[in-house]
Amino acid sequence: MKNFTKILFLVFSLLISLKSIAQLPKLNSLSTATATIFLDFDGQTVKSYAWNNGATLMCAASGMTGSQITEIFERVSEDYRPFNINITTDSTKFLAAPLTRRIRLIVTPTSAWYQGVGGVSYIGSFTWGDDTPGFVFTDRLANYPKYIAECCSHEGGHTVGLSHQSSYDSNCTLTDQYSQGSGSGEIGWAPVMGNSYYKNMTGWNDGPTPYGCSSTQDNLTIITSNNGFGYRPDDFTDSIDANTFNAGTDNFSIDGLIATTIDNDAFKFTLSKTGNLHLEGKPFGINNSDTAANLDIKISLYNSSKVLISSYNPTDKLNVVADTILNAGSYYAVVSGVGNINTSEYGSLGSYNLKATMGVLAINNISLIGSSSAGKHNLSWKVVSDDPIKSQTVEVSTDGSKFKSLAEVNALAKMYTYNVNQNGTLYYRLKLISVLEQTAYSNTIALKASGVSKQLFTVTNLVHNTIIIGASETYSYRLLDINGRQLATGKGSAGTNNVDISHLPAGMFVMQIITNNNKQTERILRQ
Repeated sequence: MKNFTKILFLVFSLLISLKSIAQLPKLNSLSTATATIFLDFDGQTVKSYAWNNGATLMCAASGMTGSQITEIFERVSEDYRPFNINITTDSTKFLAAPLTRRIRLIVTPTSAWYQGVGGVSYIGSFTWGDDTPGFVFTDRLANYPKYIAECCSHEGGHTVGLSHQSSYDSNCTLTDQYSQGSGSGEIGWAPVMGNSYYKNMTGWNDGPTPYGCSSTQDNLTIITSNNGFGYRPDDFTDSIDANTFNAGTDNFSIDGLIATTIDNDAFKFTLSKTGNLHLEGKPFGINNSDTAANLDIKISLYNSSKVLISSYNPTDKLNVVADTILNAGSYYAVVSGVGNINTSEYGSLGSYNLKATMGVLAINNISLIGSSSAGKHNLSWKVVSDDPIKSQTVEVSTDGSKFKSLAEVNALAKMYTYNVNQNGTLYYRLKLISVLEQTAYSNTIALKASGVSKQLFTVTNLVHNTIIIGASETYSYRLLDINGRQLATGKGSAGTNNVDISHLPAGMFVMQIITNNNKQTERILRQ
C-alpha cells in the first residue's frame, strides 16, 4: 500500500511537472546570436564539483506562471539588449551554443543548500566551457518577477566577468557593498551589479567595486571584450546625410536600439502638408509603460538644411512627447540616450519606439511681412484658414528665439504698427488661435530699429484687452474715459509694461503718462 501510494504520488508529480514544462514559453531575445544566457525555469539536476561540495542537487521547477516567466525574460532581455547575446528560455538554443559561450541560470526555490543570498554564480564562468550553472532562488526573492529578473541579470553579470558595484563616501570609506543607486520613481536608477531591486531604471555602470573607491569597473568594456561577443550591430546610421534612414511621410513607427554611449539613430521624414507633428519616443517597458525601461530618451529635430529646430528631453521622464507645428517639407529626427540627475549616459542604453503622427491644420497659412519707417515698425499679414480665428497676438523677440507678447489685436485685423523705443534688430511673428483652439504661428521676420523714438513712451493705441507701454524710465499713469473721468491709476518701470483693460467696454479712452519732467497723453481705442 505504501509503495502503491508512492507510485501514484510520483506519477502525479510527473504529470504536474510535464504540464508545467508544456506551459513554459519558449522565448528568445536574439535567436541569431551564438552567445546564450539560458533562464532555466523547469527544474534541473546538477552534479558539479563547483557546487554543494560535488553532491547532487535536485533543483525544483520555479513554479512561476507563463506570464511571470515572460516578464522576467523581458526585463533581463532589456538589460542585455545592447549586446550580441541571446537571452532564452529554450533549452535547445542553450545546448546548440558553443560550450565557451553559454551559461545556464537555474531559477528555483531549492535554496537550503546555499544560505543568505538571492542568487549565486561564479565570476567568469560564462567562458569556462564545463556548463557550471548559476542559481537564482525564487523563495528568497518573494517569488516576485521584478526581484527575480534583477537577480538573473546580476548573476548573469557575474558570469560574464563582473564584480559588485559599491558606494563610497567623500573620504573613500565603503558605505555599501551593493550600490543602491539614487533617485526614485520613473528615473530612479541603480546599477545591475549593485542592488537594483528597488529602482525602476537599471543599467550597467563604470564605477567602484568593493575592493576600493579607486578600483573602478567598466562594465561595458569587460562584457564586450572577455566573452567572445560584442555589441549588436548598429541598426541605424548616426549621421544626417544621404545614408540616413527614410522613415516615410507624415505618419510612421520605428523600433530602434541605443546600444552604446556614443550611439545615435537618425531618421529622415517628409511632411506632405503644414500641420501639427506629434512626436513620441518611448523606451521599452513592461505592458507598454516605462516600467523596467533602461533608456532615457532625447530627440533632436532638424530642418532640411540640418539646422536644429528643437531638442526634447524632459528631466523627470524617460520618454519624450512633443507637439510642434511644421511646414510641409523634409525633416530629421535624431534619437539618443542621455543621462539624468541619477545616472550618466553610460547607464542609459536600451530599445525604443519612435512614433510620429501628423495632424492637418485648419489654419493653412499665415504670411507676415513688415517694413520700418520713422521709428515705427509696420506689420501686415494674410491668413488662410478653414475655421474662424478666435485671437491674434503679435509677438516680439530680441534674439529670434525667445518671444513674448507685444500686442493682442482684433481677430479680424490684418496690420499693426509698433513705435520702436530701442536700437538693434527686432524679430516678429504672429500667433493665431482658431475657434477650435488650434494654435498656429506665422513666419518670423526681422526689422532693424533706426534708433530711440523721440517720445519717452510708446503706447499701443489700438487694443483688445491689454495696453502695452514701452518705457525708457519709471512713470505713473492715469486712465480716463472720453469725458475725463478717472478709471484707473498705476505705476510702471523702464521696459515693457502691460495694463489690463479687459474689464472695460469697447470705446475711446485717454491715457496720461507722467514723469517728474514730462507728461505724455495718448488716445486708446479698445475694440
